[in-house]
Amino acid sequence: MEKKRWIWIVLDSVGIGAAPDAHRYGPGDAHSHTLRHIAEAVGGLRAPHLAAMGLGCISAIPGVPCETSVGAYGRMREKSWGKDTTNGHWEFVGVVLDQPLPVYPEGFPPEVMEPFERYVGKPALCNRPASGTEVIEQYGPEHQRTGRPIVYTSADSVFQVAAHEEVVPVDVLYDWCRYARSILTGPHAVGRVIARPFTGSPGRYQRTHRRKDFSLTFGETVLNRVAARGYPVTGIGKIADIYGGSGITEAIHTENNMDGVDKLIAQLDRQDEGIVYVNLVDFDMLYGHRNDPVGFARAVEAFDARLPEIRERVRPGEVLCIVADHGCDPTTEGTDHTREWVPLLLWTPGMRRGVALGDRETFADVGATLAEYFQVDPPPVGRSVLAQVFGADETPSV
Repeated sequence: MEKKRWIWIVLDSVGIGAAPDAHRYGPGDAHSHTLRHIAEAVGGLRAPHLAAMGLGCISAIPGVPCETSVGAYGRMREKSWGKDTTNGHWEFVGVVLDQPLPVYPEGFPPEVMEPFERYVGKPALCNRPASGTEVIEQYGPEHQRTGRPIVYTSADSVFQVAAHEEVVPVDVLYDWCRYARSILTGPHAVGRVIARPFTGSPGRYQRTHRRKDFSLTFGETVLNRVAARGYPVTGIGKIADIYGGSGITEAIHTENNMDGVDKLIAQLDRQDEGIVYVNLVDFDMLYGHRNDPVGFARAVEAFDARLPEIRERVRPGEVLCIVADHGCDPTTEGTDHTREWVPLLLWTPGMRRGVALGDRETFADVGATLAEYFQVDPPPVGRSVLAQVFGADETPSV
């Protein structure tokens, strides 16, 4: 079996402009452009290494020029309904969700809450859409007094349970969430159940890195087929959670973006084939949802500064792929994700010029390219761009 390696980085929430159907999701979505707006907030984004891969050639971003690119660059629109992590990541690997996952703008109904509360042994607090940081400030003191779980949702298809680590041990919180996942099926099959542990005291609460997602799964994907060929498929950060472990041969937990980059680099130094797949979540969790465009911009710049360490580990014939899964424009009204195009950046050593990939009709073009690279059956949707990345005479033989 030929040695091949695909290094895959998801910049969570780093959207690049309102999708054509963004108006269906709300007025904020229709005017969203995460990258442009965070760049404007700091008077121009300093991201020379992403610029070299072609980021500024996809859309006008202050501070990110479109000059000499040595990568393949384009943007992708989502076919699936929605703008959540689950939808985006599963579409990457060829699963298009043509029906919206359930959302709960009025909170969860009794047929969900009653069995959950019986299992927990206490009535829940909140049960409505809320910001994760605001909800623990509001309900944290009562939760600490009573041990009642804080249950909340958002505009996305999520059932979130927050609990203080000194009140509810993290393993117990995970158990509650596994039970919630078991009952959230059929018409209530939300995309993710999320455990949200926190620590601290009133006025100084902090969510911890022990968050865990319990996601729906949607059958075999290109990840399973790559793993079945004998290649390792390593998920770093919340990747394994997003896919419910399906197709992932090793899962590595992370605490934040820079820890994610450190662990990606460490894994590249010991895993010389297969897929190394990381989600960097701070852009979304710490800045997008908290309406902090300056913090968001600085986080992108911090990642960009680490990009040379990653690129120097990519060997000839290997592929570095950088994408996003949706937007989360911190300048729009509200704190929810935004329906946006996402960047597609691909690079392999030896590329001498930029390659414009244009507008892609589905996120599944990533999975189709991945399938051709590893010579496995392609997903049912998506078109490979492998020949454009390597050049007609350099595409790996099939």
